[in-house]
Amino acid sequence: MGLFQTVEPEAESQAGRPLADRMRPRTLDEFIGQEELLGPGKPLRIQIERDDLSSMLLWGPPGCGKTTLARIIAKSTRSDFIPFSAVLAGIKEIKEVMAKAEGARRYGMRTIVFVDEVHRFNRAQQDAFLPHVEAGNILLIGATTENPSFEVIAPLLSRMRVYVMHALTKDQIVGLLRRALADRARGLGKEQVEAADDILDRIAVLANGDARSAYNTLEALVMGTTPDADSRRVLSQTRLEDVLQKKLLPYDKSGEEHFNLISALHKSVRNSDADASLYWLARMLESGEDPLYVARRLVRMANEDIGLAEPHAVQVALAAMQAFEFLGPPEGNLALAQAAVYLALAPKSNAVYTAYGDVQEDLQKTMAEPVPLHLRNAVTGLMKNIGYGKGYQYAHNAEEKVTDMTCLPESLADRVYYHPTDQGFEARIRQRLEEIHRIKSKPRDTKEQS
Repeated sequence: MGLFQTVEPEAESQAGRPLADRMRPRTLDEFIGQEELLGPGKPLRIQIERDDLSSMLLWGPPGCGKTTLARIIAKSTRSDFIPFSAVLAGIKEIKEVMAKAEGARRYGMRTIVFVDEVHRFNRAQQDAFLPHVEAGNILLIGATTENPSFEVIAPLLSRMRVYVMHALTKDQIVGLLRRALADRARGLGKEQVEAADDILDRIAVLANGDARSAYNTLEALVMGTTPDADSRRVLSQTRLEDVLQKKLLPYDKSGEEHFNLISALHKSVRNSDADASLYWLARMLESGEDPLYVARRLVRMANEDIGLAEPHAVQVALAAMQAFEFLGPPEGNLALAQAAVYLALAPKSNAVYTAYGDVQEDLQKTMAEPVPLHLRNAVTGLMKNIGYGKGYQYAHNAEEKVTDMTCLPESLADRVYYHPTDQGFEARIRQRLEEIHRIKSKPRDTKEQS
């Protein structure tokens, strides 16, 4: 058997095949997830059902169904279907396949070439496909976990329709696991497995949207559980820990423990406790929490609890979120850990947070007064005649670039919202505010106006 082969529609033997492969959906009706692409009446589903396809690129995370969808297309089409490995194949193999496809086209046969991990092809290998896609010798279906804008050459990408596929939800993965436990022909139905909801939920959480990973864990857990006297395999948390070779921490991404842990992390950062911040961050990440949720909370902490005492804090938090998106786990977890320590050690101020809250309160309690005339632009003669812009003081014309002009509505003219602390950079801001107050308080004989 070579690097490529034509897939036949007949069923393959189940012997020796892993659960994830045995349980692959064989029809669109069995396919779980990607409803926005494959739901009834959706364009891609209609194209598959009508066998009216064009070259496409399936972009999504591992285990979301890219290869499965390609196999369903293989069984639905009247074309020769050739799976192709971007890891194993080179220019020579590509040219051989293209030559066969070109010959088949002369006899009215269409060839669909499926390239898994297409991002692993270099530019020269991708170029080898281009003239054959353009000439219609092949219909190319590629699958990639990487952003095709950076990994696929522009001429090839412009000739393919990109379909974005998403990680499966926890509930979708639990549904797949239950299907596998019930299926006696392809799944584990003959093993008399008893699995509590919390076991399947935990497997789904740890799979992080990857159906293949969830199937592998379930299969290892079932096969590693000894049948009892009644030939039942009762799955347990302890055995799951043994299979995963890691301790399972108590956690519920949507329940009380979720809120308890994020509260502990936030309050540890606020209290400048770097060690506790690291601990609670790791508890969440290692328990299966969505790292981007943690990253968003770190950005919130940078604004809410640190603020202008350390203006760079929000940049550090955003950079950590971007680094995680770029690296993924486990390396990306270190970026979040670094941000948590930085935020914990940074000087703290909630002055802007408090000030904004006071503004919100005033907005509810006071009338929404018109903008003072002197702050309005007189863009027409009429507006100038009725006083728009009259009395406006242009700060750049003042010696110290500050005037005593009031900028709040009249009823709030003396209101002070922002009270900077003496922490970090905010101490300098406080000095600047005091200086601005001194300048505004100085008596003036004339005022520069514009």
